Amino acid sequence: MATDKEAANALKLQGNKAVVAHDWPTALDFYTQAIEKYDKEPAIFCNRAQAQIKLEAFGFAIADATSALELDPNYVKAYWRRALANTATLNYKAALKDFKAVVKREPNNQNAKLKQADCEKLVRRLEFEKAIEVSDPPSAFEGLDIDAIQVEDAYDGVHLGEEMTQEFIDDMIERFKNGQKIHRKYVFQIIKAVKELVYNEPTMVEVGVEAGKKLTVCGDTHGQYFDLLEIFRRNGAPSDTHAYLFNGDFVDRGSWSCEIALLLYAYKWLRPNGLFLNRGNHETDDMNKVYGFEGECKAKYNERVFKVFSESFSALPLATLIGEKYLVLHGGLFSDDKITLNDIRKLNRHNQRQPGQQGLMMEMLWTDPQTQPGRGPSKRGVGLQFGPDITKRFCENNGLEAIIRSHEVRMDGYEVEHDGRCITVFSAPRYCDSTENKGAYINIGPELELAYEVFEAVPHPDIKPMAYAQNSILSQM
Repeated sequence: MATDKEAANALKLQGNKAVVAHDWPTALDFYTQAIEKYDKEPAIFCNRAQAQIKLEAFGFAIADATSALELDPNYVKAYWRRALANTATLNYKAALKDFKAVVKREPNNQNAKLKQADCEKLVRRLEFEKAIEVSDPPSAFEGLDIDAIQVEDAYDGVHLGEEMTQEFIDDMIERFKNGQKIHRKYVFQIIKAVKELVYNEPTMVEVGVEAGKKLTVCGDTHGQYFDLLEIFRRNGAPSDTHAYLFNGDFVDRGSWSCEIALLLYAYKWLRPNGLFLNRGNHETDDMNKVYGFEGECKAKYNERVFKVFSESFSALPLATLIGEKYLVLHGGLFSDDKITLNDIRKLNRHNQRQPGQQGLMMEMLWTDPQTQPGRGPSKRGVGLQFGPDITKRFCENNGLEAIIRSHEVRMDGYEVEHDGRCITVFSAPRYCDSTENKGAYINIGPELELAYEVFEAVPHPDIKPMAYAQNSILSQM
């Protein structure tokens, strides 16, 4: 037993080194090995909970923090980490209970007192919003007279008429790089035009790649505007011969989410058949209220901008089928083996603006692959996990070569799993300025072969991730 404990502590130290290097998957692996050697040390569970939080495996983080507390009911750091993980899964009442446990054991901990107060405000806010919630709210565009909004003579940017132009986009890119905004009239014009475009697209968009053309698939960009510009610099901007598909999670976390959303929308308006957008789990109200996008819209423009963005997000397609070979969707596969591409085609996403906690839309936005066969509980606390046998059956039943999904950090920017049938691509390098991952995108030509391109993060102005988050609790992650 002593030998096992010593071996576990040695592995824990290796995990701690990986944490210092912000290499969370390696840290997770070492802590897991340590627990397999000796499962009576609460610190190892608590450290693994931190790695799980950084990898957004909040459900697993809650389980690890709970294991630490079962071994040591007074372990303050475990209460703290469980509170953070519960906050991230929007379970504020459970988080509040844990913040209170921290304050009870450390009455002079001012940070914990602040977090407890923040959490109490969130609980009250959500209860108030629930009390006044309207089941079928009117359109956010109702009563919005865009034509009547005046653009002041002092506005020094390119003006936008009835149609998007490349000149306007080029000017907008530079304005955003320099910390400037575009006029809110143009913001409303762009969102309205794109909302109408994507609303009329099918739930599963079906595209091919013609001779002489190229399609690039990008994963999460999460408000990392300067890294998006790096993709366009390296790989070329959208053009007549070069289409792009962005696979969800354009917004939240990074502090240039408005800039990314507006740039992608502007390209969508300019090239409706040359830029495609799948919805991600962060193009949803509950995520946007917590992870920064709502606050950013209010800070840079106004609350109405967030509301029209929200309405446009609910109109986005949920999947894209490329050349009848690759299904691209943000999260992953389903709880039912009988689900087919036709079920996705028939899904009326307009009947349900937000994905909720169950059903086809939720699973498309939230699920993750696992190495073990079968299905397992979600590491996030929402959705589920699916094994290689699930992916194999789905691909064979639907005549697919593979699914392409995003939704998770990959240290090399992408990962090919499940015997080549499940591909994850993530396009936010050095995610949240705290994970030393690369970014990646996938180029697809007329032969439908996949070419992976990996890139590093580029410098950005000194504005921290989550700068506009209304929930300061999450800044502790």
